[in-house]
Amino acid sequence: MNLFTGNASDEFFGGEVPAPVRELLHQAAEAAAGERAALLWTAQALSPACLAIYYALYKHHAGRREFELAERAAWRGLQEAARLGGLDKDWRAVVPAPHVCFSQDGPQRFWLFTLKALSFIHLRSERPEVARELLAKLHELDPLAQTGSEVTASLLQAADAARGAR
Repeated sequence: MNLFTGNASDEFFGGEVPAPVRELLHQAAEAAAGERAALLWTAQALSPACLAIYYALYKHHAGRREFELAERAAWRGLQEAARLGGLDKDWRAVVPAPHVCFSQDGPQRFWLFTLKALSFIHLRSERPEVARELLAKLHELDPLAQTGSEVTASLLQAADAARGAR
């Protein structure tokens, strides 16, 4: 359950989490940090259409500063959310449209949230040019910053200012 919205996490992630996958996610949450990745990637292999797994994977790897693995999980999650949500496979080609609703829980909102996560991962892995491109797309699709993209945008501005001061 999301403590802020009161919605079940399954709704946010776009659907039901299969019982075996839910068990692996619980095991991963209780496992030692070094054992989590194997459980999470096993869950992803077991149910590649389950978006909750991608979130857990990219959060886990980004938290451990394993940005290459975090990015891999996020891109896979973005592709799966695009497939499930009827969005273009190329994130650059996604545009506002009547059939696209990023404000309701489900694969389309998860796609947008994952785009924000990718911008953060790129920023943290010192690739600001890609982060900037991702943030521009986020601003186009979510001008009110309902995903919280303004935080990453502020971090990017601070990083740009620090680079400029050198």
